[in-house]
Order: sequence, then C-alpha cells, then structure tokens
Amino acid sequence: MKKIVRNKNKDMSLNKNKSFRYVYNRGISVVSPLLVTYVLKNQYRNNRIGITASKKIGNAVKRNRARRIIKAAYRDLRENINTGYDIIFVARVRTVNSNSKKIFFVMNQHLDKLGCLKRSLFNKQNHEKICNSFN
Repeated sequence: MKKIVRNKNKDMSLNKNKSFRYVYNRGISVVSPLLVTYVLKNQYRNNRIGITASKKIGNAVKRNRARRIIKAAYRDLRENINTGYDIIFVARVRTVNSNSKKIFFVMNQHLDKLGCLKRSLFNKQNHEKICNSFN
C-alpha cells in the first residue's frame, strides 16, 4: 500500500465561487493600478490562492497572460509569505502590459501592508527609486 505524502508548504487554490465571495466580503483589500489584493486569515496551515481576470481585461489571451504574470510574481514571493491566509489577486487592465517584476514589487507592497510577509524585501530608502524605475 502506498503512503500519500503531502507537501506542507504547497499552496492550495481557491476555486469555488463561495470561497471567493467570502474573502471579498470579509477580507481586507489593497488597490493599485496594476493589481488588487484581498487577504483573509484562514484555519489551514497552507495559503489558499485565487487569481481572477475579468473580461474587462480583454480577450482570453490577455486574461491568461495576466494570470501567468501574477502566478510568476507570486512564485517568486511565496517563500516570504506567512502561512494561513486566503489571498486573492485580481488583475487589472494595466497588468497585461506589465511584467512579473513590476507585479512582484506591487504584490510585495500589498502583502507587506496587509501584514502577511515574514519580512519586506524592499526597504523604504529604495522605495522611491524602484517606483520611479517602473514608470
């Protein structure tokens, strides 16, 4: 008989409409021109991640690109996020035209503001310099 071993650090995904609505209604949100982030503490040991891109973003190709960019940025930041959160990232129209580095920076800012990070990857002195390099 095979023993099933689950990775404790693996993130689960939010994929039920009920779960998304619960986080939207009860969670805390932060908004920027590139991304909207909703966070709610959960009772699990893992984070549950949801990524949405509405039809306002554009056709299916653009929506999938936005999701891929957000996933890539999250993958780079995942080790620095505390566990036990439901996190939803909502793509905005400008997400499609940006790259994962910009989204990574915005995601870091949002999660730091919401208290989900173990430590912020950017200090306040570099903040303006980094912001200006993205414009």
